[in-house]
Amino acid sequence: MELKLFIPGPVNVDQEILEKLATPQIAHRSKTATQLQRDISEKLQKLMYTENLIILSTTSGSGIMEMAIKSCTKKRAAVFSVGAFGDRWYKMAVSNNIPADRFKSEAGMPTTPEMVEEALKTGLYDVVTVTHNETSAGIMNPVYEIGEVIKKYPNIIYLVDAVSSLAGAKIEVDKCGIDICLTSTQKCIGLPPGLSMASVSEKAIKRAETVENKGFYLDLLNVVNRVKKDYQYPTTPSTPHMWALDFQLNRILNEEGLENRFNRHTELANVVRAWAQKHFALYALEGYRSNTVTTILNTKGNSVVDLNKELATRGYMISNGYGDLKEKAFRIAHMADRKLEDLQALLIEIEDIWKL
Repeated sequence: MELKLFIPGPVNVDQEILEKLATPQIAHRSKTATQLQRDISEKLQKLMYTENLIILSTTSGSGIMEMAIKSCTKKRAAVFSVGAFGDRWYKMAVSNNIPADRFKSEAGMPTTPEMVEEALKTGLYDVVTVTHNETSAGIMNPVYEIGEVIKKYPNIIYLVDAVSSLAGAKIEVDKCGIDICLTSTQKCIGLPPGLSMASVSEKAIKRAETVENKGFYLDLLNVVNRVKKDYQYPTTPSTPHMWALDFQLNRILNEEGLENRFNRHTELANVVRAWAQKHFALYALEGYRSNTVTTILNTKGNSVVDLNKELATRGYMISNGYGDLKEKAFRIAHMADRKLEDLQALLIEIEDIWKL
């Protein structure tokens, strides 16, 4: 039995998308591959509201995260964290001998423009990293307002992890002033894991030209220069994922429509929040709650592990709390192509199991 996944990725993938993964293999240096990659780029520019260059990477989103911070930090990175994936930016910096400082918010609280302003006033930094949507905490950070602060500091490169929000929430990359906005396939876009993508500004590219020892596979310039030349990549990409991505982007842009997709995610989030506040409590501060995954405090002290075991017999799966929040919270994701009726059915099952 295939479980209906309400976890923050991977997500269930529609059968017609899975079939696109079985498209016959093509030569990755062929004109067909070039055209496919150009088409994907143009569609991702629409999804991301940007004129910036688009790159793809046959890695998880963490691959482009590491590429970005390695290739763009010349002086020091200011890493803002509201949970596990903000912390990952910092671990990547440290493990690559990149000078960095981590600025952690209080539990359930967002990264604020004021926090970023305080850090940048010191003049110590040339990179800011922000997690737009933190799945461990269910927090969505104010990337627009943070962008307005960063615009006052023209030497700052603004890196945004939108892995669990792009295509589920509206992110106007150029309006925000984001230099690298990255995501991956297995969350709101609704594909299997294995491919990541990003928009890259000319400002970020020029910075990368001044940074030494960027590695090879994760050298931003290595990728950008080949894409600029002919929409190809330095190493062999996952063309099966690209066929599926191109197909799904057509569905998102032309069948559902961007605003409808964003509104659907908001509607699902509101349903879960109302349900959680009726029976439990929410972890994230109001006004900064994710539209793609909700973190719910386990105020009744029930076993989330046992809940998931019983849900599995009924065809569902949710997520336990992450890290220190394990068993203290649980998470219900509502992303990609998830429908309202599926979500409502899940909530009824939880009520039945826990006798709410």
